[in-house]
Amino acid sequence: MQPSRSEGGVRVPALRRPGMGPAMWIVEFYRSNVGKKAVMAITGIVLLAYVLLHMVGNLKLYEGASGMNAYAEWLRTLGYPALPEYGALWILRVLLAVSFVLHIHAAVSLTLTNRKARSVGYQSQRDYAAATYAARTMRYTGVIVLLFVIYHVLHFTTGHTHHDFVENDVYRNVVEGFSRWEVSGFYILANLALGLHIYHGAWSLFQSLGWNNRRFNPWRRSFAAIFTAVVVIGNISFPIAVLAGIVD
Repeated sequence: MQPSRSEGGVRVPALRRPGMGPAMWIVEFYRSNVGKKAVMAITGIVLLAYVLLHMVGNLKLYEGASGMNAYAEWLRTLGYPALPEYGALWILRVLLAVSFVLHIHAAVSLTLTNRKARSVGYQSQRDYAAATYAARTMRYTGVIVLLFVIYHVLHFTTGHTHHDFVENDVYRNVVEGFSRWEVSGFYILANLALGLHIYHGAWSLFQSLGWNNRRFNPWRRSFAAIFTAVVVIGNISFPIAVLAGIVD
């Protein structure tokens, strides 16, 4: 069995060697560009599913305090009594945290690898333009999304950056938080950046998994556009509804 090799600037993972345990094979696979792209795609699917479900759950805001707080209570007691209170929620948080870290690490590693291989050049002017645009957009929007996630957790989960946080009163915390125009403005801008990141991520994850066919490209583009629009419009509607007095 030959070790992994490089072909055209792309590292190709070796087949599993005799005696190599599953853990070592996973590590070796992840060290390859193919492995990192697969991890980016899989973790991207997990994160895309989360942002969609998170937005759908937050639509409970329009049902008032009873609806949204009941939904928050359901999340806290999900799986109880088989699991302790907050048990399922913490499992989900750990899964998301691991997916987030792996997604960022794979993205940074691939970016550094692509920079080193830049002397090879792109095959066509179209590929060069598309790759440059996607790379620049994903890099900057990725940083914005990371900062937004940190602030969002400190704002609505722990309350450290909230001006008037009340434990377990989710509806009140959301309304009070978005009542400040600077906070709502930041959330709206951050979600627009998230939209750009989601659009390019949803479009490229199929290619990362090897599902790339010209016949399906229009479908992929439509899926990315519709998915992004649903998430972004839903998310920015919350601060706008509070500022407009629709929710109070």
